[in-house]
Amino acid sequence: MSKLALTEEDLQILNSKIGLKHLLAHKKVDVQQALEAAKAEIQLREIQAELVRLQLWLIEQGKKLILLFHGGVSIEKSGIIRKILSHNNPRHYRIEVNLPHVTQLETGEWYFKKFVAKLPQPGEMVFWDRSWYNRALIEPIHGLCTEEEYELFIKQVNGFEQMLVESGYHLVKFYFSVSKKEQQKRMAEIQKDPLAKWKLLPLDFESYDLWDQFESYKKAMFEQTDTLHAPWVEISVERRQEEITLAAKHLLSLFPYKEG
Repeated sequence: MSKLALTEEDLQILNSKIGLKHLLAHKKVDVQQALEAAKAEIQLREIQAELVRLQLWLIEQGKKLILLFHGGVSIEKSGIIRKILSHNNPRHYRIEVNLPHVTQLETGEWYFKKFVAKLPQPGEMVFWDRSWYNRALIEPIHGLCTEEEYELFIKQVNGFEQMLVESGYHLVKFYFSVSKKEQQKRMAEIQKDPLAKWKLLPLDFESYDLWDQFESYKKAMFEQTDTLHAPWVEISVERRQEEITLAAKHLLSLFPYKEG
């Protein structure tokens, strides 16, 4: 077995509180794994510090930010959101969840009404764990909306988002993609974890079986709703840590907060 070559910087990381935490995380010490985990955590902390700076700038400038998080059934969107917001001021952001179901109360109402009621105030960020795009993906696949309702949504959504942008709202649309093999692996991990089982809904298991249909609707959604004023940001990586990092870095790149 080849000897692991460690730089002086590597040794400093391993001897830090973060490095020692990862070294001692398992009964069998794996130096390479601990080093990679420590570097990832240090990078995430640096990004989280920048996200705090961004939030302070958004508050000062009175910006209104809407972020949509979508992806396959094994994408832990709530986990990604929590990681991004770990050190931000909770008084200036909200997390909203749009569960894939239709209630009698909503029947006959303008589909976007409930989302308009939850728009951010100046200086506020609103994160949507699944959003109005349930109607472009989950609902038509599982028969939770009619074909007419789906077509009406596709017809109206670009105009709705353009009105938001023209009214001073910043809209960011994330979609997280993984391979079918990785999705199967993640679902198995979640099922085995007694603390995470709640993350999988009955529809999620059906969605996996309907993979090809899901991919077809996803492709149509991108083709019809990826616009200049509200483009989709697709993040296609297999590692959870990279999903978080890439999403956070993209968000930071959208605003000149460092100039403030």
